[in-house]
Amino acid sequence: MNDFISAISTGFAAFTATNLDDIVVLLLFFSQVNASFRTQHIVIGQYLGFTALVLASLPSFFGGRLFPQSWIGLLGTVPIIIGINRFFNPETDDSEPPSQSEFQNPLLASLFSPQAYSVAAVTIANGGDNLSIYVPLFANSTPDELGVILTIFFSLVAVWCYVAYRLTKIPALGTVLTRYGSYFVPFVLIGLGIFILVESHTLENRGLLVITASLIGFCLITEAKQEYL
Repeated sequence: MNDFISAISTGFAAFTATNLDDIVVLLLFFSQVNASFRTQHIVIGQYLGFTALVLASLPSFFGGRLFPQSWIGLLGTVPIIIGINRFFNPETDDSEPPSQSEFQNPLLASLFSPQAYSVAAVTIANGGDNLSIYVPLFANSTPDELGVILTIFFSLVAVWCYVAYRLTKIPALGTVLTRYGSYFVPFVLIGLGIFILVESHTLENRGLLVITASLIGFCLITEAKQEYL
């Protein structure tokens, strides 16, 4: 019984410690909901990204680890690239009605939508601290404890999404985020990516520094060319 209670408290503590910053990102995402970028895209994307982080951490339960921390930090380029794309291509509210196929199976349509994968990519890129905690946590858990911890984790993803969604419904906060959120999003994503790269010591590796600079440079050149076409 004590082990069960300990696993519950550990799951709550580990999830909260590693996902506090996700509330801010989710808040910005929910404030940008429109006809083409919907609530289900955000929730599904968050679950997809979080599931990927859990799967990447699970090998530690069996005594292994997939990638070193500096290579994981290379994911920081993902929110930077998305942020650059959002900066050059700000989203506007699309009032077009959903297509007939979305009415027929909205969940399936959302699961395979680029919007959901965009959210998932940001979630994964922001998961460096998740991996640094989940890897040793899973490695030191029994099968029963791991089951409890994962149940807590996936339940709290829904809670996080709901809290962020409700926060956007606060009149003052919702108005500011809806009106100015599209201006904040690119800079928040780029700042998040830089933080991930620095915290993971990715830029201290010359090879990874070259890869990072090449990816970001290619993105900038591509977006700049499209801007002037």
